[in-house]
Amino acid sequence: MLITGAAGGIGRATVELFSEKGWRVIGVDRSPFGDSFPEDGLFIQADISEASALEAIFEQAQGFTDTLDALINNAAYQVTKPLLETSVEEWDAVMASNLRSVFLSAKLAYPLLKSQGGGAVVNVSSVHAVATSKDIAAYAASKGGLLALTRAMAIEFALDNIRVNAILPGAVDTPMLRAGMNRDHAGGGNIQQRLENLALKTVSGKIGTPEEIAQAIYFLADGTQSSFMTGQAMIVDGGATARLSTE
Repeated sequence: MLITGAAGGIGRATVELFSEKGWRVIGVDRSPFGDSFPEDGLFIQADISEASALEAIFEQAQGFTDTLDALINNAAYQVTKPLLETSVEEWDAVMASNLRSVFLSAKLAYPLLKSQGGGAVVNVSSVHAVATSKDIAAYAASKGGLLALTRAMAIEFALDNIRVNAILPGAVDTPMLRAGMNRDHAGGGNIQQRLENLALKTVSGKIGTPEEIAQAIYFLADGTQSSFMTGQAMIVDGGATARLSTE
């Protein structure tokens, strides 16, 4: 399988889980992964927001394997500021990383997925696609667009037995979540206090872990467990979106 954003919190947990399950992993990230990437896998350091870089990524992938069982579009970029203060360049950077990259990755991965007789695409969206807050408009818009793209891809790819689903993580303890705590959506105080405040907003009363999201990604990628699922959006958020904000 190939996963973008492999060096991030959810990405690392997903790489580890798939490797433990016996999958050979191709990881992509603009940041280095370090020495712990699986020995039988391939790590490519590149920026998926650049179209030419994605083409080069899949050229390397095709040199490594002639088949692909799963594509995990996990990489994301976040801008946390008011919409009126967001520049065109910032908006475009978010869309290039979070939405255009998925469109291009799917096109480039398609021959590898088809050659195996089918496979799975898992698009990592966000609860911000269905319920959002202030100062994160570009990110929310990109993740909402990803849901529509998931449905469209599922319809077009079904003929070749390629399933396409999206996962919508809620608050998960990752570097991106902590970096986004500059907004006041979780109250004041230090980072730990803000995380605790955020946890109280979920039904489960906790922040998710990257490992929990990795398990859900594996479920959607595995052709046995989720064989009758395609075009769907699976929310994994500790129940945050289940509760009315007015009560």
